[in-house]
Amino acid sequence: MLSELNSPFMYAVCGGIILFVAIVCVIFLVRSYKAGKALGMDTKVLKRTITSSATFSVLPAVGILLGVIALSGSLGTPWPWLRLSVIGALHYETQVAEAAAEQVGMSRLSIDGMTPRAFATIALLMSICIMWGMILSIIFNKKYTKKLSGGKTSTKKGFGDFAMTAMFIGLVSAYIGSYIGNFVSGNGLFTFSGDITPIIVAVVAALVMAGLTYLAEKKHMVWLESFSIAASMLIGMLAAIII
Repeated sequence: MLSELNSPFMYAVCGGIILFVAIVCVIFLVRSYKAGKALGMDTKVLKRTITSSATFSVLPAVGILLGVIALSGSLGTPWPWLRLSVIGALHYETQVAEAAAEQVGMSRLSIDGMTPRAFATIALLMSICIMWGMILSIIFNKKYTKKLSGGKTSTKKGFGDFAMTAMFIGLVSAYIGSYIGNFVSGNGLFTFSGDITPIIVAVVAALVMAGLTYLAEKKHMVWLESFSIAASMLIGMLAAIII
């Protein structure tokens, strides 16, 4: 089954979609640059923005590449490559793929029990679940953006300031809670014999982010802002490898 998932046909289909998206990105890059020039923006500012954006995109892509490698053993290389190249997130794709695998009768996401029907179900679920962000943005984004900004004339904090902070804290709390839960009840209730690695990685990444934020804001090393998330991810991964 793995040879079929890595067939030239799969590479052609997935690679063609990725190529189309890449071409669209280049077109928008060129148009954005020309629009910036037309607005009178400084060329140095535009080039610096392009450089920082490219760096911000490339460095986190190392983690995404690891995700492609991890999923390629069960879903082949083309499909994870497509899902993590267009619209998707590493934690989302992995969780949905595993949940879909369980629903089709597989004990875990693995190539051993993979069938054409199981792969089709997993791939379809991964695609359908992620596309609603685009659809809802097309329909409601303009109105929602106005609410987030709190109105054009409002001097108070908008709904978005509170919503984004609350969602971020909730997301972090959910992951930290799951890490602690796995560690506390690894082999029974309150045995503290589970896997502590995710907790340590989260702490290391948070400390790195805090240090870089301090340097950027207090020591005026603003250029570090472009590298903070990527550096936190990479050093967190390094901590996991060392552990």
